[in-house]
Amino acid sequence: MSGKLSENIAYFARALREAGLPVGPGAVLDAVEAVEAAHIGSKEDFFWTLHAIFVKKREHSDVFTQAFRIFFRRRSLIEKIIATLSPYSPAKDDKPKKPEAGALRAAEALLQAKRKEAPPEKEEKIELDARFTVSEREILQTKDFAQMTADEVTRAYRLIDRLELPDDRRPTRRFVPARSGARIDPRKTFRNTLRSGGGMIKLEYRDRAQKSPPIVAICDISGSMADYTRLFLHFLHTLTDQRKRVNTFLFGTRLTNVTRSLKSRDPDEALEKCTDQVADWSGGTRIGTSLHRFNRQWSRRVLGQGAIVLLFTDGLERDGTEELQKEIDRLHRSCRKLVWLNPLLRFDGFEAKASGIRAILPHVDEFRPIHNLKSMEALVEALSVKGSAAADPKVWLRRVA
Repeated sequence: MSGKLSENIAYFARALREAGLPVGPGAVLDAVEAVEAAHIGSKEDFFWTLHAIFVKKREHSDVFTQAFRIFFRRRSLIEKIIATLSPYSPAKDDKPKKPEAGALRAAEALLQAKRKEAPPEKEEKIELDARFTVSEREILQTKDFAQMTADEVTRAYRLIDRLELPDDRRPTRRFVPARSGARIDPRKTFRNTLRSGGGMIKLEYRDRAQKSPPIVAICDISGSMADYTRLFLHFLHTLTDQRKRVNTFLFGTRLTNVTRSLKSRDPDEALEKCTDQVADWSGGTRIGTSLHRFNRQWSRRVLGQGAIVLLFTDGLERDGTEELQKEIDRLHRSCRKLVWLNPLLRFDGFEAKASGIRAILPHVDEFRPIHNLKSMEALVEALSVKGSAAADPKVWLRRVA
């Protein structure tokens, strides 16, 4: 095999490693041998040969696809490779498509790899006044999750870990000892009085115990939601690590309980377990069917004691809306508060015109965006205090009435 092909595959592997894929030297050697032994005759054969070697996890497939398209699109490189390896003429390339999920991340990785190989250039020192610049953290707070590079996603994970979790403790029917208050604990007061001989009566007090309500997250993992769900799962992992009663469910075409997987200490290990457990990641969406299964099998187990439900989906239902409307109404009546988190609210011109969205809106208590770190902080604040008027779902229904 020609050295140019080996160099191109090695360069492509380094770009994948920059994008976050675990690609080592052994995988590069395996890829070169596999391409040589496969006798590829088309671009699709070459793609799947490298895909079988470099992609080990389901969430890495999108990044690999975009990196492959960007790298081997240059100067008809793929056609030259096939011409040297196969006696058959290469097939015509597909028409260029619009950028998809992972394209920005892959392009950034390829650019970084190219910069590392290029000789360093002398940089001119430019003095800027920090008062007229925007900090990187402020830019990251408002940047869309789907547009983040691999490095920005890593920094976003760190900021999510530092979020102050909601203080939503509420009084229960149980009582605990208190130093002072309006309620006297007569039994404890009499016991202490008899113990001391009755010479002096010291009043003992009690108050209602405060406890945070359970949080149940039902997250959409369809193709349009995959980039947002991954960071929201990191937020749920942080929440699960500090609170006991957090249950997480993922759904695409079926419902999967990943609560135990998110209890792993390491966030990367927890997300990997979730990915391995779910079979329909980045697939279709059946919201009504998934909610029906949740209401039938899980609602009585996890929606007790005033639970708060976080429904994370764009509301674009694949099936009809009759079952969806029935199941979302049942879910709303089973919990104390239902918060709908929709990434589509990031668009200024968003209108609740889709049938699935109009079926869900009348049965939720709050309708909030969830597409960047700023909206995630607003969610934490909303869970701590009463909801704001801006999150009222009736506002969106009146706009299209």
